[in-house]
Amino acid sequence: MTTNYMSNYTYGTNAYDEIPEVAKPYGIKKVVFIGGKRALAAAEPKARKALEGSGIEVTGSFVYGVDSTQTNIDRLVATPEVKEADAVFGFGGGKALDTAKMVADELDEVIFSFPTICSNCAAGTAIAVIYHDDGSFDRYGFPKAAKHLFIDTDVIAKAPVEYFWAGIGDALSKQPEVTHVSKGEDLTNTGALGVAIAKTVSEPLFKYGEQGMDDVKNDTPSKAVEEIALDILVSTGYASNLTNQKDFYYNSWHAHAFYNSTTAIKREGTYLHGQIVSFGVLVLFAYFHEEEEFKKYQEFNKRIGLPVTLGELGLSQDDVEEITKGAMETNEYRNRPFDPEKFSEAIRRADELGKQLLEK
Repeated sequence: MTTNYMSNYTYGTNAYDEIPEVAKPYGIKKVVFIGGKRALAAAEPKARKALEGSGIEVTGSFVYGVDSTQTNIDRLVATPEVKEADAVFGFGGGKALDTAKMVADELDEVIFSFPTICSNCAAGTAIAVIYHDDGSFDRYGFPKAAKHLFIDTDVIAKAPVEYFWAGIGDALSKQPEVTHVSKGEDLTNTGALGVAIAKTVSEPLFKYGEQGMDDVKNDTPSKAVEEIALDILVSTGYASNLTNQKDFYYNSWHAHAFYNSTTAIKREGTYLHGQIVSFGVLVLFAYFHEEEEFKKYQEFNKRIGLPVTLGELGLSQDDVEEITKGAMETNEYRNRPFDPEKFSEAIRRADELGKQLLEK
C-alpha cells in the first residue's frame, strides 16, 4: 500500500486569517512555533493575531538554530513545550522548515508550514536536507509533508530579495533534473504525474522572475511575486513529493549532486543553496551537450545575477576533482550513476563558457 501526502495551501496577503478554520478538523488545542529568527520576527505576530479567540494555545516559540542538523532536531524534540504541543507551526525557509518537519515527524505531531521566503520548495515536501554540525551535507530525511501551507505573499515580498533570487535558482533545477533522471523509465501513474508537474516549473521562472525580483526589492506583493512563490512552493513541492517514492527517486540528479558535494569544500564567502544549484543545472546541460538549453538557462542566470562560473561560488577548476569525488558519494549518484570523467568535464566546460559570457 502506498499513501501520498500532498499539502493543501492558502495564499495571498491575508493567508494567515484562515489558520483557525484549517486547523479545526485536526482538533488542535496547542501549537508550538519553530522557525528562523528573522522569520519568527516577521510572521509570528500575524499568526498569533489570527489565533486570537480560536481556543488554540501557543506553548512556546523557538529559533531552530542556523542549520538543519540532527543536533538541533534532538534539542527541540527534547524541549517540554515542543513535546506538549499537538502541532508544529514551522516558519522560515528551507533549513528552518526542514528542521520543523523532522521534529514534528519524530514526535508524531501535525506540521503546518509558514514559508516566509521562497528560497526552495521545503515548505511542502516530504523530504528534508540534514547537515553535519560543520555545515557539510549529512543525509536526506523523509518526514511527512505539511498538512497545509500558509503562503503570505506580503511577508514573502518584504523578505530579503536574495532568498527570492536563490529560490528561483533552486527551482530552475526541477524540470531538467526530473526529466533527465526519469528518462527511459517505465513510469507509474505517480511518477508520470510528478514528471508532468515538473515540466511546468521552468517557464514561470523565465516569465515572472525578473519582475518578481524587482517587486520584492520594492516590498510589493505583486502578481509576479505570487506566481513565483506558487511555482517554487507548490508546483516544485508537488513534483518533489511525487518523484520521491519508496520504489523510485527522480527528484534530483546532477545539479544537486554538485551542490551536495560542494558543501564539504571550505572556502571564503556564504553561498545559498539555490545559488549553487543553479550552476549545477548548467553542469547538467553541459554533461548532456544540450547547447540550446544550456544557453537559455545560462543567459537567464546572467540576467538575474545567478552564477555562470565557479569563481562566483568561491570555487575554481582546481576544486573539480574534489567536487566530482564528493558527487560520487551522494544519493543522486547512488540512485542513478553517471560518468565521473564526463561530470568533471561538464563542470569545467560550464565554467569556461561562463567566463566567455562574462567577458562579452
